Amino acid sequence: MRTNIKLTAGIAATAALALGLTACGTSSDPSSSTKDAAGSADKPLVVAASPTPHADILNFVKDKLAAKEGLKLEVKEFTDYVLPNTATESGQVDANFFQHKPYLDDFNKKNNTHIVPVVNVHLEPLGLYSKSVKSLKDIKAGQTIAVPNDTTNEGRALHLLADNGLITLKAGVGTDAKLSDITDKKGLEFKELEAATVPRALNDVDAAVINGNYAIEAKLEPAKDSLALEKAEGNPYANFLAVKEGNEKDARVQKLAKLLNSPEVKKYIEDTYKGSVIPAFGAAK
Repeated sequence: MRTNIKLTAGIAATAALALGLTACGTSSDPSSSTKDAAGSADKPLVVAASPTPHADILNFVKDKLAAKEGLKLEVKEFTDYVLPNTATESGQVDANFFQHKPYLDDFNKKNNTHIVPVVNVHLEPLGLYSKSVKSLKDIKAGQTIAVPNDTTNEGRALHLLADNGLITLKAGVGTDAKLSDITDKKGLEFKELEAATVPRALNDVDAAVINGNYAIEAKLEPAKDSLALEKAEGNPYANFLAVKEGNEKDARVQKLAKLLNSPEVKKYIEDTYKGSVIPAFGAAK
């Protein structure tokens, strides 16, 4: 039986705050974290994850692979993009698996957190979806497109739209592109929403740029249902296992990293998601 623990945002936020306050009286330097990790080799490794595909992949590892490596794994599901990092920083969980490097870099900078990547696992191509428009050529001036409102995913969404000729961005703008960097909206309007809520807006807008995991949760098939989809080659948005700085060498973390890059997990991802999620193994930088 799976031992997932699903936390609502409210409950998780309360728990994270309580643990954060408790942590004020403890040492948070990397050497202390490393010592604690070394002394907890027999304890379950608690990993925060988005439900799909992250928690699904972790549960495959837990159910099929972990015992052979002597790894006890516990998965906690979070439905937002903030609490997994704050919970990792405070010590509520040991690791997380839900994000890519541009998002993490921005999060650490804004929140003074110390989360670091361990190993890349997969890519979730960002896609443009619509319930009323059948192809890109049918998107016209005056229509509204919803985009994620966090810095890196909005930039990523805008580049997807620019790559497909729907808007024009300033020359040289990077992954942190924002609406003000659009030089030609081609008559389109934009609605900025929290990434998790974008799929629910599909009935209220003409099209929406949706993160891969949220698209799958909304019963969309990115490889089949999207009007436009990110290319995998050269994509900087691989999702990875991450920990608080100082815990990278925790033996449990190293075991999980090895398993997440195993041939068994590669086959599971390919067989389960059929191109909607793509293996992207290797060291995270």
